[in-house]
Amino acid sequence: MPLFEGLGIGFAPFSLLGKGFLTGKMNESTEFGKTDLRNVLPRFSPENMKANKSFVDLLSEVAKEKVATTAQIALAWVLAQKPWIVPIPGTTNPQRLSENLKAVEVNLTPSDLDKIQKASQTLTLHGERYPEAMQESIDW
Repeated sequence: MPLFEGLGIGFAPFSLLGKGFLTGKMNESTEFGKTDLRNVLPRFSPENMKANKSFVDLLSEVAKEKVATTAQIALAWVLAQKPWIVPIPGTTNPQRLSENLKAVEVNLTPSDLDKIQKASQTLTLHGERYPEAMQESIDW
C-alpha cells in the first residue's frame, strides 16, 4: 500500500463485503443455492461463519449507533482509510447498490475508526479464503 500511495496510484479492492458475510445478513444456518460458490469456500462453512461472526457483530453495533446498515459501516470504514482507496462493491441487486452507495454519507468518528481497526487487528479469521485445489489454480 505504501507503494500505491507513493506513486499516486489508486486502489480498488474487491469483495469488500466478504462475499456478503460482512452485511450481517448471514450466519452459520444460512443455506446457499446449489450453484453458489460459497458452498465450496471454507470460510463459509457453518463452523467458520460462527467463529468469524464477532467482527460482524462489532460492525452491527456501530451500524446501530449510526443508523446505518452493517454493509454501509464496512464500506465507510474502507472509504475512511485513504482517499485513493475506492471500494467497488459488486452486486446485481439495484436495491443493494443504492444501499451501498449511501456508505459515503456515514460519518465514522475517530473513535469509531479506532474501534473497528483494533477489532480487525485482533481478528483471527477461521477458514481459508478458497479451497486448496482452487488456490493452486489461481494465478495471483
